[in-house]
Amino acid sequence: MKHNPIYLMPLAMLLAYCGPKTETQQEPVETVTENPFVNPPIVSHVYTADPSAHVFDGKLYIYPSHDVESAAAQDDMGSHFDMKDYHVFSMDSPSSEVTDHGKVLALEDVPWASRQLWAPDAAEKDGKYYLYYPAKDKQDVFRIGVAVADNPAGPFKAEPEPIKGSYSIDPSVLKDADGNYYLYAGGIWGGQLQRFKNGKYQEGLTGPTAGLPADSLPALGPYVAKLSADMKSFSETPKEIKILDESGNPILAGDNNRRFFEAAWVHKYGDKYYLSYSTGDTHFIAYAIADNPYGPFTYKGIVLHPVQGWTNHHSIVEWNGKWYLFYHDTELSGETHLRNIKMTELVHKEDGTIEPIFPMKK
Repeated sequence: MKHNPIYLMPLAMLLAYCGPKTETQQEPVETVTENPFVNPPIVSHVYTADPSAHVFDGKLYIYPSHDVESAAAQDDMGSHFDMKDYHVFSMDSPSSEVTDHGKVLALEDVPWASRQLWAPDAAEKDGKYYLYYPAKDKQDVFRIGVAVADNPAGPFKAEPEPIKGSYSIDPSVLKDADGNYYLYAGGIWGGQLQRFKNGKYQEGLTGPTAGLPADSLPALGPYVAKLSADMKSFSETPKEIKILDESGNPILAGDNNRRFFEAAWVHKYGDKYYLSYSTGDTHFIAYAIADNPYGPFTYKGIVLHPVQGWTNHHSIVEWNGKWYLFYHDTELSGETHLRNIKMTELVHKEDGTIEPIFPMKK
């Protein structure tokens, strides 16, 4: 027979064992909460979001938006995203500290803009660096501007007018192997894409969803335009990109898990073009693949699952033989309009699809 050791204790020991602990004997109970975030912020001294990453001369540069506290009320038009300037950051290696090159362009430096310097991107050509950015003009309509620098870390000098024929938000630029540059842009709801018909702004629409197609109709896509040789204008009329399902049918406006919302980014892997984008209110970064920069693009799946915070915005870049995803969440603040940028490795599988990334621990 196996004895329970407590029955074999002397009475004094048993009383000591069973009796209540005194204050000096009691130990504080600590609650340990596991950090749910897979990756740490790479910038913590200022709030940053919408990171566009590029490699110039072997060094990685990040062009994010700069989140700040705002007196603007939170709404579905994104008024609380009231950014007023841009900083540029750089990294010498994926494990190095980030260098903040300071303010490189501010709202007061842009003659045509009135407010909201949202997500930018950058490109290089012939030793010049071009910063593309959205802002609302004096009529409160989003346009795309361009600013030029001699250095990837700026400072940038803004052109006096926005790019003619540009509209909406979230510009990103692809440099193709043949030397052509393509600008992609667009965002629905507060990004105003649904308010433009044939490139013309439609007056009289109110609310974030006015002008959107019915759920049973094809969703709006981002637009693409080839840039002129001077990198400051379009060489063609912008064209809407079509995103199709595997059967070749357009993704519908009511398909919120797959339809385009904002944050178009195109990278090239092998001979294929990958369009990745945010689905907005369902918080995925999805992707689709095409044989040319104009599409149509066929939906393939999810790049990044939802982050903490309402928005999800990213970039994808190759650096020293590996691919990386840059994104943001709200780990530092817990506030949707005060975000922090992060990075993680991205893997293209043998069949050309992308390994999905989970930013939060399961």
